[in-house]
Amino acid sequence: MQQGEALEKAFRDDEALKKYTEVLKLDPKNIDALCKTSELYSIIGKRLNTKDEQRDYYKKGEMYAREALAINPNHSEANFAMAIAMGRQAMMSSGKEKVVAVKEIKKYSDRCIQADPNNYKGYHILAKWHYEVSDLNAFEKWIVKITFGALPPASLDDAIKYYEKSKALQPSFLLNYLELAKAYNRKGETQKARVLLEQLQKLPPTASDDAKIKSLGRKLLDEL
Repeated sequence: MQQGEALEKAFRDDEALKKYTEVLKLDPKNIDALCKTSELYSIIGKRLNTKDEQRDYYKKGEMYAREALAINPNHSEANFAMAIAMGRQAMMSSGKEKVVAVKEIKKYSDRCIQADPNNYKGYHILAKWHYEVSDLNAFEKWIVKITFGALPPASLDDAIKYYEKSKALQPSFLLNYLELAKAYNRKGETQKARVLLEQLQKLPPTASDDAKIKSLGRKLLDEL
């Protein structure tokens, strides 16, 4: 586990994933290793070249998260791992599969925060859910409602509130700055978005995707 964590800090996610799966060969019920394995499958999967490869990784992420939840359904990181696995799949899905995934993301992100009110990743996922669902137009919401039942209420203000909560809990989480800036920009508060994007450029990377996140932030800042 320590070797896996050290490799993550060194931005060597693929090698870290192998370490966590080695732990599971020795201790299949190790919930921390299950959560880490699930999360890394979801993170690495997004970088793969083909939809089939991505889908395979996201399904594995879901599988390991389900194993963790079977051990402890109230484990904060297990619920986070499931929320991100379902979120990744929702972005690739359509129709009924997507709506089911969207409902699941809300359920697991809520449980993540209930289990640990200081889990900044849970607030980030919940904020992202509000951001995306609040952007559905009236016709899309109507189609969802008559076909699958109404989605829980979502709002841009709640997205901003939860992004801000995540930022307060973990000021070094770079992705949250980018997503919060997008939310403020959509709301028309461009100056707040610019300030966040400028702060983002000054922060040191703490995860493998942070260089890309800073690049996207710079592009958005130039556009604003």
